[in-house]
Amino acid sequence: MTRVMVVEDDENLRVAVTVKLRAEGLHVDAVRDIATADRLLHDGHYDCVVFDRMLPDGDAIDYVYPRRQQGWGVPVLFLTARDALADRVAGFEHGGDDYLVKPFSMVELTARVANLCRRSGTGRPSVLRHADLEMDCARREVRRAGILLTLSSKEFAVLEFLLARAEHAVDRAELIEHCWDSETDPMSNVVDAVVKRLRRKLREPELIHTVRGRGYRLAYA
Repeated sequence: MTRVMVVEDDENLRVAVTVKLRAEGLHVDAVRDIATADRLLHDGHYDCVVFDRMLPDGDAIDYVYPRRQQGWGVPVLFLTARDALADRVAGFEHGGDDYLVKPFSMVELTARVANLCRRSGTGRPSVLRHADLEMDCARREVRRAGILLTLSSKEFAVLEFLLARAEHAVDRAELIEHCWDSETDPMSNVVDAVVKRLRRKLREPELIHTVRGRGYRLAYA
């Protein structure tokens, strides 16, 4: 599944963009600041990042530009209220692949993101592996020690999210945000129920570990 990150501090806009992109079949991680985006970019792979320019912890171009100099190749779409020509040029000169001025059409945003994802040569690999667990994201197949497992779509989504962040703790709230719709109660036990089924299907030795006070971590041993 194509993975996109949205970095936007305006909650209403962040939610609206996330809902629209998910409706187009994209996996979307949505965060509000550069620090959180940086952590996720280190933990996982993305086909495109949609960055608001002005964020609580800085200007996104000051984050993107030095990484471009180091060879970072993930396509970036900048969102901004600044519509002056000089601002648009600065966005491109500092590592942006596209630039969209607010307010914008969600249809246009979706088209631009889809275009950048098609151009991406650095997105998440189609096959994810950890120890003897292998997930073919294109074929929607999961194997443990070579044995094909039968998973529901929700089990697949949760396992994919954990596998992409193997060895790292993942909050229950993160899993709900990225694998369920926005109406899901974060206090419900839906995550625990899916994880319980996954553990049963993955069999021993256990791969999905409970992290007390946080959520879960996928790791061998």
